[in-house]
Amino acid sequence: MGGRLRDGEAFDRLVEEHYDDVLAYCRRHAPSYDEAPDVAQEAFLRFVRSGRSPIEGKPLAYLLTIARNLCIDASRAKRPPAVPLDVDVPDRSPGADPAAACAGSEVGGLIGALDPELREVVELRFDQGFKVGEIAQVLGVSRFAVNRRLNRALAELRRGLEGRSGA
Repeated sequence: MGGRLRDGEAFDRLVEEHYDDVLAYCRRHAPSYDEAPDVAQEAFLRFVRSGRSPIEGKPLAYLLTIARNLCIDASRAKRPPAVPLDVDVPDRSPGADPAAACAGSEVGGLIGALDPELREVVELRFDQGFKVGEIAQVLGVSRFAVNRRLNRALAELRRGLEGRSGA
């Protein structure tokens, strides 16, 4: 079949393959945990409305770009909660989320303590396995900015680990 399947088969596969990743991203970045499923669903609806083919290119990067923008819009519409973000994000499926697996551990605690801008880059790089160019696309910044944030985050994590080990 061609690049664009209008019968829904390709979109069903798209949802099946990427819903958990999009939902996990939304749970970390939406104004509230309860809003995350609605934001994730809206991301898929906007993907469909965009007319983009779900079998060409990197649909997850595009979906996360949409989800990120929706989370930002939702946060602007509703003031962020006064309580700090919780490091223990419920994982989307047992054993499937490396970041959740280390939540509560030393590294997980340090990642959770990072500035949200730095934490997002770490999550996309190491949890989602995105390359620098893909992260730049999702965040709408340059590759240079992604590298700078990633280096800052890794330096902070290194300092935190050294500080805890007494070195």
